[in-house]
Amino acid sequence: MLLTTKPSIREEQHSLIRQLADCIESNWQHYLDLSPYDLPAELGYVEGRLEGEKLIIENRCYQTPQFRKMHLELAKVGNMLDILHCVMFPRPEYNLPMFGCDLVGGRGQISAAIADLSPVNAKRILPETYRQPLLALPTLEFKEPRDLPAWADIFSEFCVFIRPNSPEEERQFLSRVDQFLQIHCSYAASAIPVSPDQQAEIIAGQEYYCTKQQQNDKTRRVLEKAFGVDWAHHYMTSVLFDMPTV
Repeated sequence: MLLTTKPSIREEQHSLIRQLADCIESNWQHYLDLSPYDLPAELGYVEGRLEGEKLIIENRCYQTPQFRKMHLELAKVGNMLDILHCVMFPRPEYNLPMFGCDLVGGRGQISAAIADLSPVNAKRILPETYRQPLLALPTLEFKEPRDLPAWADIFSEFCVFIRPNSPEEERQFLSRVDQFLQIHCSYAASAIPVSPDQQAEIIAGQEYYCTKQQQNDKTRRVLEKAFGVDWAHHYMTSVLFDMPTV
């Protein structure tokens, strides 16, 4: 399946967001058998106002035999704020971690960049099939690592959370996300379904991940200011971090 080529706000966003969105979609298309995932029509493209500025949200979603939903969100608030958000939700039949990535920037500077392959098993440890190639990656040193929020026990030891300090650090972050995606998508493409007992554990792990992510007050506050409390809750729980179903 060819990914959509319709006009996108990414062309108006920070260069790292443009490059990362292209990187994500390139890996999806290279390794996985994509088909559309239908969001409610009113949630694919959304416009609102935030502090007097126009807010635009674009959502692109796909699915594969291994992933029930692969969500890429781009958002822009006037010239104040650029956002990329991505999560890949594995189907419960497959023992795969949750890939997640976020970029937040404003006025030409990325203030937060985070990416991880987050485990969903009870021990909160990635499978060895992931740990070994991740351990083999070169160690990266960033000048401004950021602290994870209190609710963020869902992330792995390989999580990268930084404020990029230079174009070189932006390139390093982009390269590391590309490596995460290559490892994740290539392994997922040949993954074998697990037993029903393991599926129950995976569902519980994904629910824990989504519940924790829904505690992100910064995201919720932005959505509430622009669209109201009820809409923000609906969007957080049905688009950004919806729970798996059997």
